[in-house]
Amino acid sequence: MMDPNNPVVKLCAAGMQAEAESRFDEARALFEQAWTTSRDDYDRCVAAHFVARQQDNPQQMLHWNLEALARAEAVADERVQPFYPSLYLNLGYSYETLGHLVEARRHYEQAAERLDCLPLGPYGDTVRDGITRGLARTVPEE
Repeated sequence: MMDPNNPVVKLCAAGMQAEAESRFDEARALFEQAWTTSRDDYDRCVAAHFVARQQDNPQQMLHWNLEALARAEAVADERVQPFYPSLYLNLGYSYETLGHLVEARRHYEQAAERLDCLPLGPYGDTVRDGITRGLARTVPEE
């Protein structure tokens, strides 16, 4: 569970609210502020995960998704475990967008392997659905 008092988490929550209200420039600015405010690999994992969402360029989206995963791996404790399905889902989508379907499939499969880390509820349901749809879109050709 993320600490709601963490300044990076607060900025990302505000950014998500701005996204929900179609204030995308403000969301991008809040996520970038979260990145510059981040103090450690955990904060950077969270911030990079959200910065990736607001990238117009698929290559930049991939860059930030890779950054989020690298920071999660640097943390290497239980705080980041619930992020892994979403991190791998987003990487799969980044690779799929760039036309790298084998790599996309590999990341969707890694996301599926971590489903037990997802919480119950709307967030977990959304990630599970995204993984299922990503796997269906990247079925290997026979």
